[in-house]
Amino acid sequence: MAVISRVLQLAERSTLHLDRLAPAVDLLIRILVANVFWKSGLTKIATWDSTLYLFEYEYAVPLLSPEAAAVIGTGIELAMPVLLFIGLATRLSASVLFVFNIAAVLSFPVLNILDAKDHQYWGLLLLVTMFHGPGRLSIDYFLKKRYSA
Repeated sequence: MAVISRVLQLAERSTLHLDRLAPAVDLLIRILVANVFWKSGLTKIATWDSTLYLFEYEYAVPLLSPEAAAVIGTGIELAMPVLLFIGLATRLSASVLFVFNIAAVLSFPVLNILDAKDHQYWGLLLLVTMFHGPGRLSIDYFLKKRYSA
């Protein structure tokens, strides 16, 4: 009985330590994913002619003109990562990036296995944020604490 009690105490202490690290892990996940999309958006605006070319001839975005798709896609890649990083409207920005990530995979027919794995990885991390929330190191958390009853 004493052994079981000690194991349970050890498990409880370990859980407490993990709970203390959870906000940092939540922030790290948001930073990692935001960085990927942010850099992609910066690349698009830095080489706009190439971006328009890609949207016209490579990416198969349905229902939108290549110009509109390029502007919307670049806007999403520049705005949503900022919100995700600072933790403002975090679940919304994670959801938008999740759908955007799926659209990117579907609109680029020549995606190799490694690139597909990257998109799966980013999608999984976005799902964590969508379902778990932004964590305590976020503006959302601060606003909730400040303004909830």
